[in-house]
Formats: sequence, C-alpha cells, structure tokens
Amino acid sequence: MLFAINFYRKDFSMLKKKLLYFDYFLVFLVFCMAIIGITAIGSASRINNLEIGFNKEFLSSEFMSQIIWFLLGFIAMLFAAFTDYRFISKFYIPIYIFNIILLLLVLSPLGKSINNVKRWIFGIQPSEFCKIFMIIFIATFIDKNKDTINEFKTLFILVVLTLIPVVLIKAQPSLSASLVILAILAFQIFAGNLDSKYIKVILMILIPIVIVLAIDIISGKYFILSKILKDYQLDRVIGMVSFDLNTNDSSLYQTKNSAWAIGSGQLTGKGLFNGSMNQLNYIPYSHNDFIFAVIGEEFGFIGCCVVILLALLIIGKCLLVANKAVDMLGMLIVVGVVGMLAFQIFVNIGVASSLLPNTGMPFPFLSAGGSSMLVNMACIGLVLNVGMVKPKNLFEK
Repeated sequence: MLFAINFYRKDFSMLKKKLLYFDYFLVFLVFCMAIIGITAIGSASRINNLEIGFNKEFLSSEFMSQIIWFLLGFIAMLFAAFTDYRFISKFYIPIYIFNIILLLLVLSPLGKSINNVKRWIFGIQPSEFCKIFMIIFIATFIDKNKDTINEFKTLFILVVLTLIPVVLIKAQPSLSASLVILAILAFQIFAGNLDSKYIKVILMILIPIVIVLAIDIISGKYFILSKILKDYQLDRVIGMVSFDLNTNDSSLYQTKNSAWAIGSGQLTGKGLFNGSMNQLNYIPYSHNDFIFAVIGEEFGFIGCCVVILLALLIIGKCLLVANKAVDMLGMLIVVGVVGMLAFQIFVNIGVASSLLPNTGMPFPFLSAGGSSMLVNMACIGLVLNVGMVKPKNLFEK
C-alpha cells in the first residue's frame, strides 16, 4: 500500500514538474491557427447557407468534420506530449515497418480511389501519417548512428530506407507528400552533424541539375521534364512558366482564380461569407489546398499577414525548443517537425499565390483534412514533449 502511494506521489510529482515547462504559448498559437482554419473552412463549405443545428447536412459538413478532427488532434497532441519521446523512439523499427505496410495496403485492392488517385485506406491517408513516422525513424536512426553518420555506408542505408516510402507515396500518386518526406530527411540529416564535404558534393550535384532543368524550361522543349513528370504535372509547369491571369488554360483554373481571389481581397478583405470567388465556387478545393485564397479574399492582406505571422511564430517556437533540447534525438525530432511544417506552408502559399505549380499541398492546421490535422497536432505534441525534458540537477535522482 505504501509502495503504491509513493509510486503515484512520485508520478504526480513528475507530471507537475513537466507542466511547469509545458509551452502554453505554442499551444495557444496552434489553437489560433486552427480556429482561423475552421472559420475559413466554414466559409469555403458555405455553412452560412445551411440550417445550423442537429441536422444531417450540417453535421456532415466539412466545418463540423474539421472541429471533430481538431478535438481528436488535441487528444493526440496531449498523448504525444506526455509519452516520453525517448520511449517512443525505442520502437522506431516497428514504426517504420508498420508505415511501409500501410503504404503497401493503399496500393492494394483495399485502397480507396478518389479522382483517380489511391491515397485512402480505412478512412485515413497513410501518406500523412508517414510524415510523423519518418520524423521519428530518421531522428532515431541518426541518433543511434551519430558516430558513423558521416560514413558513406550509414548515409546510403538511411537514404535508401527513406526512399522506399517516398516511392510508394509517389506511386499513389502524391508527389507533394513524397516531397515532404524528402524535406524532412534534408532538415534532419543536415542538423545531424553532417560533414561539410557531403554538403559540397550535394551542391555540386544539385546546382548542375537545376541549371539543366532551367535551360530545359527556358528553351520550351521540356525534353527532360517530360521524362520525369506525368502529363498533368508537366502541363502545370508549362502553364506557370507562361502564366497569365487572363488565360483560359484549364490546367491553371484553380491557380488563376486563387490569385484573383487573394488580389480582390485588397487590404481588409470582403468580410466573412462575402468572398464572391469562394461563395460562387470558382475555387475548387477551397476548403483544402486553396484555403489561403479564402483567407486572402475574405480577410484581405491583413488576414494573410496574420496567418503568416502565426506560422512564423510556431516555427520559431519550435526552433527554440530544438536549440534547448537536452539530447540529439529530441533536437532532431523537433527539426523534422519544423522541416515538415515550413516546407508545406511555403509550398501551399506559393501555389495559392501562383508562384508555384499546383501540387495539392495542405496548409498545416488551416486546410481541411482529418489525417493532416491529427498528424500536425501529434507533431506539436512531440515538440512539447522535447521541450518539457530538462537536464537533471545534482540533487535529483
């Protein structure tokens, strides 16, 4: 009996200590972003035209769905925050295997196809969960091999193990999600004390590739890109090179209207539910990939700046946690989360503002999507987890 009392007293004491270092401000920033997203999704799904109440149409709307997923995401965040990340990392190999199995099941007859893409199984998108799985796996792999990370063999194994899920995701096809995994790898591997000689080699390889692709695009031949990209992806690139807001090119329909919507919002926007481009459904998938266009049209330049500022503050807070992490494992996990969030935000805004070709990239915490919300909230939980672990003083056991 006394043993049980002492055990729970010690457990409560540890929880109380953790709560002292709980980053409430980071949670507040994420909540603000999610609330803005839910509001914009409500406008994008036109709940102002629905009878609000306990009716089937309203309860099945994207607006209500996002609220439910946000609440579930909050639970996932708390679970990730208070389950020691060092304990979670012990299962990095089973996590990786489970990840690969899920991705293979998507490509099997069990996978569900929507608009000619297979990305769903059992009501979830494994390509989204792959992000957090790979953040944990890559961080743990680098931490366990930190003494040999600059040996070619170790790097080769890590790259190959990362490319397997990348290839499986691209086969769905989901180019954008596969690029996120590569971005996570790039952020974590450079934060893992990678020797500068490898950075030089990578730059020596990448720079000529970029130059060759640029020449291929400028020449208008697209000989190389046509071998790499699918027809619809190539059409988007070609359209962006010769982009014109007055174009009738169907492949640029979403991007063109998104740019029009953002520009029409001007300084303060047209007001909630008053965005004509959004309300008249001129922006397909406005609740998801083009949610930033809804914010630009209805909340204007100020609304866009608020969203970008929130994103920068979230990323900045995460970087501070990474800088103060007590071990390399924690630092790498947070860096992976930063890489995932920063890359997705950059691409989403770039696509919505017509600076980048349409890749179907969701905006973290803003875009509609259950799997995306769960993963993003769980990732914030991991950041909180790392931030609550502090070095022991001389008087602690």
